[in-house]
Amino acid sequence: MSPLQIVAVALTVVLNGLDGFDVLSISFASPDISKAWSVDKAALGRLLSMELIGMMVGSVVLGGLADKLGRRPTILACLTIMATGMAMAARSHGLTDLSLWRLFTGVGIGGMLAATNAAAAEFSNLKRRGLSLSLMAIGFPLGGVIGGQAVGHLLKGGDWRQIFVFGAIATASLVPLVWVFMPETVTFLAQKRPTDALDKINRVLTRLGHRAVAALPAPDPAKPTAKLTDLLKPPYLVLSIILVSGYFAHMVSFYFLIKWAPKIAVDALRVAPGLAASVLTWANLGGAVGGGIFGLLTARFGLRGLTIATLLGSSAMIAVYGLGQTSLAQMSLVAAATQFFANAGVVGLYSLAARTYPPELRSTGTGLMIGLGRGGAAVSPILVGWLLQHRFSLTHTALAVAAGSLVAAGILTFLRPVSWRDSGAANT
Repeated sequence: MSPLQIVAVALTVVLNGLDGFDVLSISFASPDISKAWSVDKAALGRLLSMELIGMMVGSVVLGGLADKLGRRPTILACLTIMATGMAMAARSHGLTDLSLWRLFTGVGIGGMLAATNAAAAEFSNLKRRGLSLSLMAIGFPLGGVIGGQAVGHLLKGGDWRQIFVFGAIATASLVPLVWVFMPETVTFLAQKRPTDALDKINRVLTRLGHRAVAALPAPDPAKPTAKLTDLLKPPYLVLSIILVSGYFAHMVSFYFLIKWAPKIAVDALRVAPGLAASVLTWANLGGAVGGGIFGLLTARFGLRGLTIATLLGSSAMIAVYGLGQTSLAQMSLVAAATQFFANAGVVGLYSLAARTYPPELRSTGTGLMIGLGRGGAAVSPILVGWLLQHRFSLTHTALAVAAGSLVAAGILTFLRPVSWRDSGAANT
């Protein structure tokens, strides 16, 4: 891989890290919001779900646009949406307008996830694709780790609004970096064949440090077009059902700690919100390590089996977390171990999607999985808030959400491998 290919993949890691911070920003802010506006647990659960609902829409709609307009313009559009949403959230004065701006921000985050997953796969060569996708996926928890450190300082010197101001500035600062260092992918140009496709491909190949090509490969009329409806027909219908339902179930479990860890720490241990944020920081650090190790293990073990194993580990550790901890250090350690397995499962699902769908359907297929699957993410905070509001214990609440990862593991046993090969000189 050439230096620019490595830089482009690194940018997808940073972009996914930004997604991670933007999603977690409301979790970091939730204890102070709850106190300032006297928000009960049920209402807080609905607020915590708003950007996840937006992500469902963004993943499907903007994920499809990435297969029509390109990875690069979609990423730039998503950055603009996210920066605007974060900036306006900082100016909110009540639950209604804050909820609407979180919904708007989520649309950009969802589209970003689908586009960056495709970009990471297509800027990589075939040998390094698994590692690149794993690195891209661990950007999400890394964003939470770095963001958690920043939040600790922001909450000491200001209120929760500063979290969203920080997020808006960080998001806007990535626009020029993507503009300069992330060209359109060769795979997309070869599949879409825009006007002067050969010249555009050769310009990108030259920037990537590869030799120009004399002609485009002959088009394959049997290849599917980038339409959402193509995923609802053979041979992709059953595959899409398995991936969407598996991702949906795991998201119910995954977002338990991501959304509720700071609030649970404040209520259970009576610590300050700034200290409670450290639990989520450690959880994301565990997630980053788990995703990285998962990427390394894919070279030695089958992807589907490895993903199933991590999902089983996720379910078990959520149940352990629900038993309760007596100190902040103990809670942080268990949270880190829980997200180690939970995020590794997410990495596995992203990688399975990238391998299941061919290049011309990769962003659309990934967007479908993330978009519909994010329904589970939206359900999770609402379900937890409802259970806690109705005086279910933390143990019983954790067991309820732990079932999601367990169900996802069972669903993936029905997934069968698919073989395909990318076009595009940079990917061969």
